[in-house]
Amino acid sequence: MSQTVDRALTILASLGDGPASLEQAAARIGVHKSTALRLLRTLQEHGLVDRQSDQRYRLGGRLFSLAQQALAGIDIRQVAAPYLASLNDRYGHTVQLAVLDAGEVLYLDKVQSRYPDRPGSWSDPAARIGLRVPAVATAVGKVLLADLPEDQLTAFLDRQEFPARTRTSIRSAAEFRTELTGVQRQGWAVDQAEYQETVNCIAAPVVGPEGTAIAACSLSAPVGVAPIAELSRLLPELLCTVEAISLAYGGSPTPRWCENRCGAKHAVPATRT
Repeated sequence: MSQTVDRALTILASLGDGPASLEQAAARIGVHKSTALRLLRTLQEHGLVDRQSDQRYRLGGRLFSLAQQALAGIDIRQVAAPYLASLNDRYGHTVQLAVLDAGEVLYLDKVQSRYPDRPGSWSDPAARIGLRVPAVATAVGKVLLADLPEDQLTAFLDRQEFPARTRTSIRSAAEFRTELTGVQRQGWAVDQAEYQETVNCIAAPVVGPEGTAIAACSLSAPVGVAPIAELSRLLPELLCTVEAISLAYGGSPTPRWCENRCGAKHAVPATRT
């Protein structure tokens, strides 16, 4: 890498910690003030750095615009794919990635389970990518709804019905709100055969750069293969996976669960294209 480019990038990275004077910027890259000034002026001409009234330099508005354009081009499915595959490879259960779209859960990706499936279950190939299901009936829906602002959540629940899809289905908005309170507190959700009697599921949110849930990842298994207590023992693995995906996407969750089982690198998030 060109030394000049390297120095310019180092200055930009250091300004991420807050404004700096010319002297501070020069010290951070180990050059004379005149060299640092040339770099800062060039960056300022391109809108990547602004000079404040107190003569200190800060990150420029064009840098934020470029960052938004870059984020808009990121495919969460592409970023998450290797982590979903890794979780599936370790335990064999179906792993899915979903988002909240028009009030429903939309499944973006899926890694198929590696044991005989039951016809009609979510582990069956008929439950393909692109499936839409009610958000109030699923674990992924719960973690995504739990992150909505209160006014949006209230408006959403006012429009929902809570039919008895199974014997364990949630039947009212009040009961669902109680469930969401637990989800918000613990950071994950459970679907104990609430949508299909044959399937248990646990889910956790993928956190984006702004600290909000942008997607959810789930681990599903037929009831006869993994009772909810057994499936729930894999929560640390699921939480590790969503933490790794969040970091790779550009989010900044507090690293709590990942122990590199998922390939996460906390110091240097994965490059995104």
